[in-house]
Amino acid sequence: MMLLFLSFKRIYVNNADVYFGPKITLMPQLKTRRATDPQFTDEELRQAIELLFFAYRDFTGEPDEMLARYGFGRAHHRVIYFVGRHPGITVSDLLVILKITKQSLARVLRQLVKDGFIRQETGPRDRRQRLLHLTGKGLQLENRLSESQRTRISRAFADAGSDAVSGFRAILKGITDEKTRFAE
Repeated sequence: MMLLFLSFKRIYVNNADVYFGPKITLMPQLKTRRATDPQFTDEELRQAIELLFFAYRDFTGEPDEMLARYGFGRAHHRVIYFVGRHPGITVSDLLVILKITKQSLARVLRQLVKDGFIRQETGPRDRRQRLLHLTGKGLQLENRLSESQRTRISRAFADAGSDAVSGFRAILKGITDEKTRFAE
């Protein structure tokens, strides 16, 4: 059995992506492995890498289009997501999660605050601390950005079943650097 992957030639016309015809690549179906198998073949690992690239591309595609309307990029999306997920997060904790420089975060935060998506509060015990919260406008944007992603993941979880979901979570945790993983 073969898995079929389609790729498309991308042409830019007035900044819009236009796709012309599929280029078909056949990827061999790999045998199911047992948990006791000691190693994975280079082909198995490369297919996993490709699938991660394809999944990320499709996972971020719709949000990227929405963000572009505001002049925002993926860094803005990450900040909006994590501030929404952890209201009151400190700037220093956000830096740890995102693994970016203060300068990069400051540029993105300044724009999000100026445009009314995020508000900053001074810490109650330490006046140097800045606590971040989404505004009503920020919450609406975060919901719109995450809606297609939640739908995609929900559909994939339902199709794969609970054992696969547990395996998926274990794999992603295994890929993630444990020292900088924010929450379990």
